[in-house]
Amino acid sequence: MAGRGGVRRADGAVSGGPGVRSDGAGKSGCGAGGGGLRRPGGYGHDSAGAAVTATTPMPVASVSKSFTALAVMQLAEAGKVVLDAPVRDYLPDFRINDPRGTRITVRELLNQTSGITDRTLPEKSLPQPRTPTDAVTRAREATLAAEPGTKHYYTNTNYHLAARLVEVITGEPFADYMRRHVFEPIGMRTTITINQTPRDLPNTVRKGYIYTYGMSIPATEPTRFVNGSDGVITTAGDMAQWLIMQANGGLAANGTRLVSAASVTAMHTSSDRRWTYGMGWDTDQKGRVNHNGIWFTYTADQLLLPGGYGIAVVGNSGIGLGNEGIGALTDELLTLGTGGVPQAGAPVRLVVDLLLAGLTLLSVFLGVRNLRRTRAWAARLAARPSWRLTLRLAPRLVPLVVLLTSLPGLLGQLVGGGRDITFIQLCYYSVALVAWSAVATVMNAGVLAAHVAALVRLRRSAVAPPVPDGSAPLATR
Repeated sequence: MAGRGGVRRADGAVSGGPGVRSDGAGKSGCGAGGGGLRRPGGYGHDSAGAAVTATTPMPVASVSKSFTALAVMQLAEAGKVVLDAPVRDYLPDFRINDPRGTRITVRELLNQTSGITDRTLPEKSLPQPRTPTDAVTRAREATLAAEPGTKHYYTNTNYHLAARLVEVITGEPFADYMRRHVFEPIGMRTTITINQTPRDLPNTVRKGYIYTYGMSIPATEPTRFVNGSDGVITTAGDMAQWLIMQANGGLAANGTRLVSAASVTAMHTSSDRRWTYGMGWDTDQKGRVNHNGIWFTYTADQLLLPGGYGIAVVGNSGIGLGNEGIGALTDELLTLGTGGVPQAGAPVRLVVDLLLAGLTLLSVFLGVRNLRRTRAWAARLAARPSWRLTLRLAPRLVPLVVLLTSLPGLLGQLVGGGRDITFIQLCYYSVALVAWSAVATVMNAGVLAAHVAALVRLRRSAVAPPVPDGSAPLATR
């Protein structure tokens, strides 16, 4: 699909237009800079068939962390929070299953250095909280992978805790605070934040898509807790207002100051050279301030550049093997907006899925061939010791073990950098991978059962006494 968007130069000229390739059925995006909005827009359609426009509401996933960080910075500027004070000073109920947890500071939540990880608290696999209060209670099961403040580990849990911190300090629900003190002052009047998905999604938000074998299929986002971490629902037009405020050092286009320029700089900048993450913002390999967002049916990206440039893109297609969102689309929009010629990206997801489809067909072929040769296989090997046969057949169980116990963890480690993922979410991530694993499991289990049954029959027939069949006379004295 194509995307449409643009960026604004400092002199007010606009560049942007079609010609960028991506995988989703619909995209919305905006460009901003120098204090003004230029050309929010959309391309494609949603899962109900309606055109995607600059006013189409979409989840921005983990881009939401930038908004939560801003809320905490507002409280810090108001003298209600000290960033380097322990979280326990503001959340008396906060405690984890590690004595070092008492030293976790507010800043360490925001810059993802609390020491809590998806491994020490698998936030997607555990029962999901319903409120930020419940999220604090669930965190009691967490341990630490490192001393607070010494290593960067990205996890949603830190921002679930930050949302509850905002509630406790202000005395109002997190969503209400965000509406009154962040969204409306900026001019983001159609933006909200929710608790869980998809239960709390407004009716105006359509299903996003998962991708498989070259097809985009509408799907309901798996339910999980997102408040503070990835629950913001917004539009391209509203995101442009957000970028203007960020580019202007905390000053919204309508003249309202949200935070000081120093606070904006602090959020955009890592406090330690060992990692690139600031507070709700990251720095990419090109030195650009950004933050992406990943749901299983939507992806988002925001990018700030020197000189007041800004781009935000949201797409209603989720992640998958070979595609971690729409960062490439953001880059091509930047190329387009600065006078370059965007290049159509390679269809990596399609290539990966076709490769997995080939492996799936190969598994079927090998399984059927082995099933047809079962009798000959058993006849050739029946005389071998049982322990040797067991060793020969044991590898047939590997696909079953991997599918049922290890595949989500392996993928989370190899592709997600140790992030937690459930089996259901894995199905959203790659239908083709799960299909291959399931087919390989079924075929190997079938071959294993057939080979064992054939061996048992042969061995029984070899030790059973001959049975008279009436074809010869009985011996007589």
